[in-house]
This record gives sequence, structure tokens and C-alpha cells, in this order.
Amino acid sequence: MSEAIGLIETRGYVGLVEASDAMVKAANVELVKSISIGGALVTTIIKGDVGSVKAAVDAGKETASRVGNLVASHVMARPSPELLKFFVG
Repeated sequence: MSEAIGLIETRGYVGLVEASDAMVKAANVELVKSISIGGALVTTIIKGDVGSVKAAVDAGKETASRVGNLVASHVMARPSPELLKFFVG
């Protein structure tokens, strides 16, 4: 099973909570952390297998778009072990 990380960035915390909730309900993924970027931008990071992360990010994007807060999203399949250590620990 190949691991992946997914990121959703929103404008405002409430949209991030909505997107995060949608992601964990849509697929078998784990919330890793939330990062406050500044200027009301916040990002949440999830991890799991590639298919689950893709499905979860799609659900999070849809939800964040619906509430009008989506800024960006990304799925990174097979991230380097160093990157995983940086985010996941």
C-alpha cells in the first residue's frame, strides 16, 4: 500500500473544519495537523493510502467550495520519507 498526504487550504477556520469533517467521513484517512498560514489562511493535512487520500481531498474540496472558502488543494502520492517526518513526525 502506497502512502499519500493530502492538503486543503481555506480562507477561515470554519471552512477548514467543514472540509476536514468531509474528508474523514469520505475515506479512511487520518488528520495529521492543521497549520495557520496567516492572513486567515489555514491548511489541514491528512494521510492514508493514495486512493483514500484522493477521495478525501475531493470531498473536502467540494465542501470548502460550497461554503466559498477553498483556496487550494493537493494530493502528494508517495512523499519522501523526510517530508513525512516533517509533517507527521
